[in-house]
Amino acid sequence: MRILVEILHPAHVHFFRNAIAEWRARGDEVLVLSREKDVANDLLEAYSIPYRSISRLGSSKLSLITEMVQRDARMLWAALRFKPDVLVGIMGVTIVQVGKIIGKPAIVFYDTENAKVTNRFVYPLAHSVCTPECYSAPVQGNHITYPGYHELAYLHPDRFEPDAGVVGRAGIDASEEYFVLRFVSWQASHDVGERGFTLGLKRELVALLQEHGRVLISSEQELPADLEELRFSRPPAEMHHFLGRAKMLIGESATMASEAAVMGVPAFYIADTGRGYTDELQERYGLVWNFGLMDAPAALTEVSRILSEASFSEQFAKKHARMLEERVDTTQWLMAYVDSVVAPG
Repeated sequence: MRILVEILHPAHVHFFRNAIAEWRARGDEVLVLSREKDVANDLLEAYSIPYRSISRLGSSKLSLITEMVQRDARMLWAALRFKPDVLVGIMGVTIVQVGKIIGKPAIVFYDTENAKVTNRFVYPLAHSVCTPECYSAPVQGNHITYPGYHELAYLHPDRFEPDAGVVGRAGIDASEEYFVLRFVSWQASHDVGERGFTLGLKRELVALLQEHGRVLISSEQELPADLEELRFSRPPAEMHHFLGRAKMLIGESATMASEAAVMGVPAFYIADTGRGYTDELQERYGLVWNFGLMDAPAALTEVSRILSEASFSEQFAKKHARMLEERVDTTQWLMAYVDSVVAPG
């Protein structure tokens, strides 16, 4: 089987990396076409995944349009030479167009409901759109659901275990408690109209958490000097080792909230747009707390309550175990589905 994989964001590297390794191990040919965004290419190199970078994220609406045209042309050229049996990606804006032109199925994996314009265009062109069961937006096209989350493709306990040694090499003792804060750039297509934490809220949050342990900040934005000294500065591929051993995750990233939750770390997602998966992780399993920005003071109050509750960790561990019992290894599911599309029956 010949598989073309599109990478548009660092999270996409994590989602596909185990599948890419297993496809190659069984003899399949895989072509990875990436986009230069944040640390996406750095992660591909860290995981020794051969790739070709065919575009770079711009900073304006015009540059995004220019990039899309460039990606379309370069991916079509690559696909005509590679001759894939199937194209796979997250969001899928390029693979669905190229798949239609070359007459091959393009399978889109997605979990972000508020990318409405992109989804309205992409979904009808895809062979199939695969989402978690908790996806809450309508899908125009062939909609396939699975009982899991994107993050269980790479953080399922059968595939990943946080390494205390990695954390220790950064000077954090195994007994030391620390918190991870995540601030995003708000430049993604689905972030239009969104806003993030004010500087005052960031400082208030840091002050609260430092009463209980160390604070590590993962930020796509520039930070003032007093917060810059708290920036997570280890290689990007190590982040999940740190996140998996953290006391708590608080931030603007739904993906990192879900990553923390599936590893059994309490997560606060504070933003004005929600996700079906963070809603389910809160309502069904009690692993995530969702708050709008206007409710940030209430979020900080809840953080304080949790940190003072003696029995919280034991109760949370039981909820985490239940989630793992009921949700699947997403990599295993996606590989089986791709096989069924390429070789039905």
